[in-house]
Amino acid sequence: MNGPSLDEHVRALSSEADFHSVRFVDERTDDHKVRNDVIQPLRTARDRGAMLTAWHGAGAGYAATADLSPAGLQAALDLATRRAKASARVSLVDHRLAARPSQSGEYASPGIEATLPARREWLERLAEECAAASIDPPIVERTASMQVIESEQTLITSDGVRIEQRFRFAMPQLAVAAHAHGDTQVRTLGGDYGTIAQGGVEILDRFAFDGAGERLANEALALLAAPNCPSGVRDLLLMPDQMMLQIHESIGHPLELDRILGDERNFAGSSFVKPEFFGTYQYGSPLLNVTFDPGVAAEVATYAFDDDGAAASKHHLIGNGVLERALGGTLSQQRAGIGGVANSRASSWNRPPIDRMANLNIEAGESTLDEMIANIEQGILMRTNTSWSIDDYRNKFQFGCEFGQLIENGRLTQVVRQPGYRGISANFWRSLVAVGNEATRGIYGTAMCGKGEPMQIVRVGHASPACVFSNVDVFGGTR
Repeated sequence: MNGPSLDEHVRALSSEADFHSVRFVDERTDDHKVRNDVIQPLRTARDRGAMLTAWHGAGAGYAATADLSPAGLQAALDLATRRAKASARVSLVDHRLAARPSQSGEYASPGIEATLPARREWLERLAEECAAASIDPPIVERTASMQVIESEQTLITSDGVRIEQRFRFAMPQLAVAAHAHGDTQVRTLGGDYGTIAQGGVEILDRFAFDGAGERLANEALALLAAPNCPSGVRDLLLMPDQMMLQIHESIGHPLELDRILGDERNFAGSSFVKPEFFGTYQYGSPLLNVTFDPGVAAEVATYAFDDDGAAASKHHLIGNGVLERALGGTLSQQRAGIGGVANSRASSWNRPPIDRMANLNIEAGESTLDEMIANIEQGILMRTNTSWSIDDYRNKFQFGCEFGQLIENGRLTQVVRQPGYRGISANFWRSLVAVGNEATRGIYGTAMCGKGEPMQIVRVGHASPACVFSNVDVFGGTR
């Protein structure tokens, strides 16, 4: 996709628009999977095309095409220009005043030049863990998979800006199901789609893939024999693979600026956050520090520029518990008059960028895991999300986890199954009483964050230490 011909095609474009840009995306996906010791068919997909953007007067227009010939690109630009003209009188943002991309640059995922294992090598690693999980007859289902995505993205503007970014994403997954006496318990490696990062084979070590088959099988069997999680008010210790979802649903989505302005109200919902909250609202306890950080090595949404061409840098969204900044790109910032970040992102070449989460992280604190456990008299540790529900304002929520363990008088004791907890975002984060140190921190993410009409699915990163919340409403399932 890259090379002189691409640039020549773009330079040959002509338009009446005041400004135009072309964003090319070329993405290949390979899926490897072993299920119950049987190798599944290899799935390979390639998707490539371009989004043409035109600004004319106050308006903006978009048109996407899979025809990357000079004629195909010109036809899409002509359509985008006509749409820009038509939208000028009703545009929410005056694009004559909008910030244009001003800086050329490039980005590449860590180790992207390294050669990946051959298909046989991937399958051998997967088959080994799949087989290792077969430790007892109640283990009835075992799957191990690895998805590798390689994506090249190039943005070229009529002002001469050129941004090239190359990504390699890898997502190893393991799932083990145990069944006995009419009950089934499942343990996974980080939940559905949570174990995703930028890089290559080294990602297996990051998520402790080797040896996980037997470990997860033992935990699934322990859950079969465990009592249900008790109900009541307790302290709650959330591990990083569950903190991932807690951040995502009750901080990430509420802080998306277009959602705050009402753009998602008829689809994915609104937000309890109001524009006047920024700078004063006590979102959490003074221990809560949340950052938008596109510079964390190997985290899934690390990049140098967003899809509108804005240079990306780290910003605090919440500092010492106080709400400081929104998740809003340059156009939403202009519209709302509120500070944001470089997070205008599109799911592919056939979607325009909108405000999305990227790497949204909780900064590490000072507590060790042993200290956090020792300071809890009556509590519960939970890990790995299995279910979630949250209202249209991203405020009232209820989450279920795969694995729970009671904490009694400063010690981890009984394993419990079907643990869950509920709360209200506006109060829950204020109950944060301990934040783990760097040693407790885990870097996870999701490959399946949905938003927008038409739907856009993007990859989002979340890093967090283990965290303790006081006086949380905890509940269990039914046998």
